[in-house]
Amino acid sequence: MKPRTISFRLGRICLACVALLGGGIASGNAAGENQPAAPAVLTCEFLRDPDVAAIYDPAPEFGWQCGTGDDAYSQTAFRLIVQTAADGDDNAETLWDTGRIDGNQSINIPYDGPPLQSGRSYQWRVQAWDDAGNETPWSDAQTFHMAARLSASRTSRSPLQVLSQPAVEVRALSDRELFADFGKDAFGYVVLRLPAADQPRVFEVRFGERLDGDRIDQAPGGTIRYYAVTVTVPAGAKEIEVRPPRDFRNTTGAAVRLPRSIGVVAPFRYVEIIAEEPGLTLAAEHIVRRAVQYPFDRAAAEFESSDPVLNDIWQLCKYSIEATTFCGVYVDGDRERIPYEADAYINQLAHYGVDQEYALARYSHEYLLEHPTWPTEWKQHSVLMAWADYLYTGNRESLAAHYRTLQQDKTLVAAERPDGLLDTSSEPYQDIVDWPAGERDGHEMLPVNAVVNAFHYATLTRMAKIADALGHDDDAAEYREKAARFRTVFNEKLWNDAAGAYVDGLDSTHSSIHANLFPLAFGLVPAERVDATVAFVKSRGMACSVYAAQFLLEGLYRHDRGDVAFDLLTSTGKRSWVNMLRSGSTITLEAWDESFKPNLDWNHAWGAAPANIIPMYLVGVRPTEPGFAKFVVQPRPGELQWFTARVPSIRGPIEVSYRRDGAAVQLEAVVPGNCEAAIAVPVPAGDRLIALSIDGREVPPEVRGGHAWVEGVTPGRHEVSATFAPAISQAGVDSPAG
Repeated sequence: MKPRTISFRLGRICLACVALLGGGIASGNAAGENQPAAPAVLTCEFLRDPDVAAIYDPAPEFGWQCGTGDDAYSQTAFRLIVQTAADGDDNAETLWDTGRIDGNQSINIPYDGPPLQSGRSYQWRVQAWDDAGNETPWSDAQTFHMAARLSASRTSRSPLQVLSQPAVEVRALSDRELFADFGKDAFGYVVLRLPAADQPRVFEVRFGERLDGDRIDQAPGGTIRYYAVTVTVPAGAKEIEVRPPRDFRNTTGAAVRLPRSIGVVAPFRYVEIIAEEPGLTLAAEHIVRRAVQYPFDRAAAEFESSDPVLNDIWQLCKYSIEATTFCGVYVDGDRERIPYEADAYINQLAHYGVDQEYALARYSHEYLLEHPTWPTEWKQHSVLMAWADYLYTGNRESLAAHYRTLQQDKTLVAAERPDGLLDTSSEPYQDIVDWPAGERDGHEMLPVNAVVNAFHYATLTRMAKIADALGHDDDAAEYREKAARFRTVFNEKLWNDAAGAYVDGLDSTHSSIHANLFPLAFGLVPAERVDATVAFVKSRGMACSVYAAQFLLEGLYRHDRGDVAFDLLTSTGKRSWVNMLRSGSTITLEAWDESFKPNLDWNHAWGAAPANIIPMYLVGVRPTEPGFAKFVVQPRPGELQWFTARVPSIRGPIEVSYRRDGAAVQLEAVVPGNCEAAIAVPVPAGDRLIALSIDGREVPPEVRGGHAWVEGVTPGRHEVSATFAPAISQAGVDSPAG
């Protein structure tokens, strides 16, 4: 059989790899003969537009990107200047000039000059030197505005935006009735632009998320929204603002309040306008939705593939993250508008997957530390959020400020038994496993709960890493020792050999999918039990909620069962993202279907797991060192013929494209400036690796876990090719594909 070839296009190769190749690779910089590109995409406190935000930290931190694509480079030094006013202002004063500082730090640079004054604006700029010693031009200046009251413990975030969106379709229902479709659901209100009239006019305006035939469904069920309001347009008025009525439940109690400047908003896609008199005619530009959301860069992330179903799922989930930011903090949906830790964790990962945005996730995490919710496992999610924040940003400030809270309140040490397992049968613990309760796959709610204990292992392993990051060496060693002991005890007491699966809890004989998917996701399953656990999980299908699906897919991908994960991702059954699309919603649902949760809403970001699963595991881009100093590109394309993707990172976009054409497969990737990648070429099942090359130059292959690895890939754009042949199966011969 003819050998098959897989190609990758990657960044410049590390010096060690160049030595192996016997030659160098030319830099792709194009900003002058030898001059690298100026630092770009400046941020202050993670914000790309800090001039419209309030910067609370008295010592804000700055960051920049060192080129992209062919212009990407590794930084060896920088110089940063902070001034009091813009160029051209005679009163401009340089407050802080670092001079040239050797080093590769291009994110999380704290201000260290004279005190910045509350309520004042400043500007900063930076230049850098690349790894050949070439000096960049100065960056453009970025302005930032200090808050009226400064606080080192308060996270800055961007203000909410109000976007004007004309209807995409307007049609007459009768001579007195118009129907408008805005194309997608969004949180907002409507502005009607009308011809002036001598007399007051009365209209009924209906808002809805769901259709019944060609009209708005006035009884959509659950918490799917429908509102009707009557408005009087004064004589002579040409424009009127029409808002949905205030909902008592989501504007009182623990619900997040919108700023007064925003006012009352609700989710809707459709509007009907009913006039008292005939002759109503309005064009699309006369019916405008004012949509409220957090700033979002739609170009920051992209994904398209040979599977139209997967493409639609990606677009659904990506837009869900954009549209549900309307409160300026991650909330659970429109029914309650309350932040919950589990919702926020999935929202956090998904937001990282679709935009270069880190401030809102941190703000939401810290909000929940101050306003925790009731489920046992939700408290444990705070540790997962804290670690994800650090892994994606490389910034320790939040970890340091909240370390004791994570230790004392979120690791649930008070519930530990002598053997290390958690017993959460007493107050204040209230285990949840999954939600709604009918999605628990018959899980037995026992004092020693397998799901809660799987989360305990996840918190112990992450707390060890957090302690390491903060220099708490004794704590780190203790957490690692506890995690190792716990893993042994968990596997001794909660594994059922006869069933080939974990049981729901101590003394249980029942095995739910949850008792197995969470250990799989968190690395609790020993290598010799992975196959059995995966087989059990696969046999149950998607017998869990949209929330638990996040961890189910993670566990499968982490153990190289991408084929099973892909089938679940693209399933067309009732428990699927396709079913959400079939329902007519353009934002992910609170549950797979109304039959599983009759009061579901149509605007729940915790249903948008593919927004992070696709970039992290199918495309395979994940940070391996905090702040993307190092990251992995480990695609698991499954049966896809091709895909193209852009994955955001704090150091710049990472671009990956893959194409398989018969025996040949090509994948192109771009490593952004000032970071390093490890590339893992998937070895097709049943094949062995013959040769691995970079830009046509052969390198020694290293095969681990079903992938051929290329380490130390530095910034830029390059190609890697891998040649495969069928594995040799004769006795006594080992296949290098393992």
